[in-house]
Amino acid sequence: MPKRSAVTGLPREVKEWLDKALIEGNFSGYEALEEDLRGRGYAISKSGIHRYGKEFKEKIEGIKKSTEMAKMLAAEAGDDEGALNDALVRILQDKLFNLVMELEINPAKINVASLSRSIADLARASISQKKFMAEVRTKSKAVGSKIEALEKEVSEGRAVTLEALKRVREDVYGMA
Repeated sequence: MPKRSAVTGLPREVKEWLDKALIEGNFSGYEALEEDLRGRGYAISKSGIHRYGKEFKEKIEGIKKSTEMAKMLAAEAGDDEGALNDALVRILQDKLFNLVMELEINPAKINVASLSRSIADLARASISQKKFMAEVRTKSKAVGSKIEALEKEVSEGRAVTLEALKRVREDVYGMA
């Protein structure tokens, strides 16, 4: 089993600073980062920082790639059935299992119930949002049809009646 990265042992605020510095520096300038860390009281070699930076960059690129793919799938195929949520749950289950195995974490020490509840809450929120968006699309199409009918009346030279304008106001703005 490979030795654990010294970076993972840094205090949270120092690690967050390093992560931000790596991103802002486009994952370069490891000698300067080594010096900065030494100035903060942490002796981590530029090679150690580079190894960590390489893994960190790969994780970020993986997340970006997954996000782009999910957006593309949702745009192309839609996701009213929650297929992306199903895939997300499976991916999270796999990642959690791999994390437990890789870090040799005792599964009994992980609050799996809480993690599962969080995933379920995210899935429910996403499904609710998709239902809302489907309702908005349906209502928008209906209002669009009514406006087109009114436009047709106007283009045919028929006068726009007060009643027609009231219908538009009610349909578009929901005001009586």
